Amino acid sequence: MKKIYGVIGDPIAHSMSPIMHNDSFQRYDINAEFFAFHVKKEALQDAVKGFKAIHLAGFNITVPHKTAIMPFLDEIDPLAQAIGAVNTVVNDDGRFIGYNTDGSGFLEALKKEIPSFDNKNMLLIGAGGAARAIYFTMAHAGVQSIDIANRTLDKAEYLVKNCPYPVDSAVLRIEDAEEKLSKYDLIVQTTSIGMHPEINRSPICLDRIKKDAFVSDIIYTPLETKFLQDAKRHGARTQNGIPMFAYQGALAFEKWTGILPDTERMQSIVLKHLGGKSC
Repeated sequence: MKKIYGVIGDPIAHSMSPIMHNDSFQRYDINAEFFAFHVKKEALQDAVKGFKAIHLAGFNITVPHKTAIMPFLDEIDPLAQAIGAVNTVVNDDGRFIGYNTDGSGFLEALKKEIPSFDNKNMLLIGAGGAARAIYFTMAHAGVQSIDIANRTLDKAEYLVKNCPYPVDSAVLRIEDAEEKLSKYDLIVQTTSIGMHPEINRSPICLDRIKKDAFVSDIIYTPLETKFLQDAKRHGARTQNGIPMFAYQGALAFEKWTGILPDTERMQSIVLKHLGGKSC
């Protein structure tokens, strides 16, 4: 019998997950198919119940459900529990188990560009589900400091207080982070600002950025956000969200099937479909 997998979010039409995962199912001769499901906040619990009823084999979770879905799952992996967000669910004999591959996916993608994080100062923009995963993962990876800039300071303060790994951190207003930009070797943008319909907006002014800084935006549609365009104009190296997307997807695929797929192929498939080149 064919197994069914999927991804849920609101919005979800932009997701490249079906294209990426369906190619991997075909490549590894797995009788399965992957779909995108548009699920609004108020319908999340009913969606989870429906997935159980149809024996969905597993699914990914994207904005805005990564935290909200947790009470509706049967079990949560300790790392995902610590992060406070789930992006991957495995159906284990009828029990829905939640995991988080966002942080690990981001780290593996970043390692291709930055071999060592020693003495690196990082600015994290945003404090949502993806930001939590990246913050905890980068703290564990040994970054010297991670400051968090967010419009809602208490959400950022929650991350700092609940991180299980020791790292120097300050919680900043966006304006204060802009003043201190020359401090940071690595700047990571995790908000939805820059996605349609906000493609002409950037979450922060980069006028004071280091010229040799590395700047990452986890958005991958558009391929190059205004934030990344501004970073390039100031001489920074950049990475869009496709490498992280491919790696987190590969780690999810491995949890579902036991097979770690070809991440380079996954990236190329997404790029081909989007009709562009990585930043």
